Amino acid sequence: MQPLELINKYYNDHTQARSILIAHSHQVATFAIAVAENVMQSETVDKDFIEQAAMLHDIGMLYTDTPKLGCHGDQPYITHGIIGAELLCKEGFPRHALVCERHIGVGLSIEDIKVQGLPLPLRDMRPQNLEEEIVAYADLFFSKTDLSFSKTGKGKRTVEKVRESLARHGQYKVTIFDKWHKQFKI
Repeated sequence: MQPLELINKYYNDHTQARSILIAHSHQVATFAIAVAENVMQSETVDKDFIEQAAMLHDIGMLYTDTPKLGCHGDQPYITHGIIGAELLCKEGFPRHALVCERHIGVGLSIEDIKVQGLPLPLRDMRPQNLEEEIVAYADLFFSKTDLSFSKTGKGKRTVEKVRESLARHGQYKVTIFDKWHKQFKI
C-alpha cells in the first residue's frame, strides 16, 4: 500500500485534516528528498523510504484533539507520533512506524518525557539512523498551522525560527539541530 492509500484509508471522511496532512507531508517529503540527495554524495541513504516515511510521519494526528487541524480525537497532540506508529505497525510498516514515533522535534528522550510530564510511554523516542534524522530535520521547517507560508513563495521556516522554537525545550535541542543542519544543509 502506498502512503496516499494509507492516508485515504484513515482520513477519507476528514477533508480538512486530510488536506492539511497531505499538504504538510508533501512539503516535508520534498525537502527531505532534497536533503537525502545531497547526503547521498557521501553516505548511503534509502531515498524511497525517506519519501514514504515523510508522507506518513504525521498520520496519527487525526486521533488528537486539535480542531485547528480538523482533528477531533480525544488524545493530546504530542501523542500523534505514537498513535501513528501504532497505525503503521498494524498496517505492516514497522520501519515507517519508528519514524512516526521518533520525529517530534529532534526526538524525545526518556528524560524529556519524565521532566515534561508528557503522556507518552517511557522509552527513547529519538531518531536512531540517518533516514529518521532526515525526516525529523525536514519536519522542523514546515508548519501544519500555516500552510500558506509555503504558498506565498517564502518557503520553509528559517534556520533561526527553527532554533528559536527548539530553544524553548532546552539548548541541547538546538545543539542537536545545529549538528543536523551542518550535516544536512543544502
